[in-house]
Amino acid sequence: MRKGDKMKNGFAFKLLFGVAALCVFTLSTTSAAFGTSPTVTTPLGVVIGKKALGMDEYLGIPYALPPVGELRWTPPQPYGVFPTEPFVATEFGNPCVQAAGGSENCLFLNIFTPSTGGTGLPVMVWFHGGGLIEGSSTAYNPELLVKKGVIVVTLNYRLGYLGFFAQSAIDAEGHTNGNYGLMDQQLALQWVQNNIAAFGGNPAQVTIFGQSAGGQSVYANLASPTAAGTFSGAISESGSYDEFQPYLNDVIPVAAAETTAGVEAEEDTAVPSGEYIANAVGCGDPATSACLRAVPATSFVALQPFPIFPFVDGTVLTQTITQAFATGSFNKVPVISGTNRDEYDLFVAEQFDFQGNPLTESTYPYAVDALFPAALAPTVLEIYPYNYDATPDQSLGAAATDGGFSCPVWNANQSLSQYVSTYAYEFADENAPPAEADFGGLLTFPLGAYHAAEIQYLFEGYDIFGLPASLTTLSATQKRLSTDMVDYWTQFAKTGNPNVEGKPVWPGYNASTDLFLQLTEPKPVAISSFKYEHLCSFLWNQIP
Repeated sequence: MRKGDKMKNGFAFKLLFGVAALCVFTLSTTSAAFGTSPTVTTPLGVVIGKKALGMDEYLGIPYALPPVGELRWTPPQPYGVFPTEPFVATEFGNPCVQAAGGSENCLFLNIFTPSTGGTGLPVMVWFHGGGLIEGSSTAYNPELLVKKGVIVVTLNYRLGYLGFFAQSAIDAEGHTNGNYGLMDQQLALQWVQNNIAAFGGNPAQVTIFGQSAGGQSVYANLASPTAAGTFSGAISESGSYDEFQPYLNDVIPVAAAETTAGVEAEEDTAVPSGEYIANAVGCGDPATSACLRAVPATSFVALQPFPIFPFVDGTVLTQTITQAFATGSFNKVPVISGTNRDEYDLFVAEQFDFQGNPLTESTYPYAVDALFPAALAPTVLEIYPYNYDATPDQSLGAAATDGGFSCPVWNANQSLSQYVSTYAYEFADENAPPAEADFGGLLTFPLGAYHAAEIQYLFEGYDIFGLPASLTTLSATQKRLSTDMVDYWTQFAKTGNPNVEGKPVWPGYNASTDLFLQLTEPKPVAISSFKYEHLCSFLWNQIP
């Protein structure tokens, strides 16, 4: 197997698979049973929402026409005025098509405003994660953020091969192609520009933020010329998993993705080519757009790897995100950019412990060999040994965290900080819920500050595992950390600088001081040891 194949097996197919298999999201229950329903008059018509604890909610607002039939694989079209007035916005819209269900009629957004009202309020627009193949806006209750005086917008965008698809027959139609999910995000951002003032928001003060694939989407919109002017700040949480290192190169040109990409062609990318996909759904020799648009959406879902990636299409993305940041060819706004200390431990648990096969001293070398290129595996075994200080699971998790998340984000911050105010962080609460014992004996090692662990500190009631609330409740000290994080995030949305009086100072990142804010108990602290702890200069940045 080629070098690229093994790295892609590890850092693409497996990197986020655990979240795909495990995510059972919950949303704190809100009530609309009290008070007069909030009503807003927008340029598109009157919208009626509902009241919640500390918030007014406007749910399921369509921002684009349903991308169905002839509109499948075309740029999203603005929805326009509401079909009925008033428009009752009290229920979430459909999630987009994914393995768990969903609909192609899914381009909806939700707006959460402080119940106290206000005008000119900062706006935060959230992109959900899920490897660009799953997830939706319904999992995130922004009560903690909204109570700090910001408006939060969450949204759905097209996923999987319905949202990210490079195929020659479709691409020959003459429209912007490939990155339909990113185009959806950008149309939603334009909707916010045009309409958020009616809800009390300031269209000149919009911060985009997201986690995992949502964090990668934040990076992509930073790099995208077509997103210019739609936001004034950006926060990427754990979005560095497939950029900023030469061995992480799945963001490829559309032309290559149409015919030559994919593991079936033994290329250095994890996503099969458009030609391969068309053949697999019975539309080959040659494929026609009519045939492809007639294929049931579920047929494409069945073929999707996890995760998938955006493309360099020449319009939405004119170069890779890595190249855009390195050359300064991106939308220059203040940025928060970071990762979690033990990102990959979640995926090790999913692949081994939760399958009843935790790693042992004897199986650890085989797991390393399966995850890393053959030329690199001996080095990983030498530098990340199974020893008395770490279980085999933790050793594998540390290696993949360093090479797949931490060192890539360090490189991203090195580039970004040359051009814009950049604030680097590492979420490092090693006791983030749930605890090792809460998995009924399946988990043989502590997950630490795992992938997605920080979300529960920002969004009320978020639970990646679907465990009872008593097992995922933050402790008193964790609630203080949550308060600190919410204050930092919302202050950044208000001012472009996360620093809050009375909180530990979050220094701006630059290459000389190399300071990350470590988000941990009992209080955040600035560290200069990030690149050493994750072996960036010593190992990962030396790999060609």
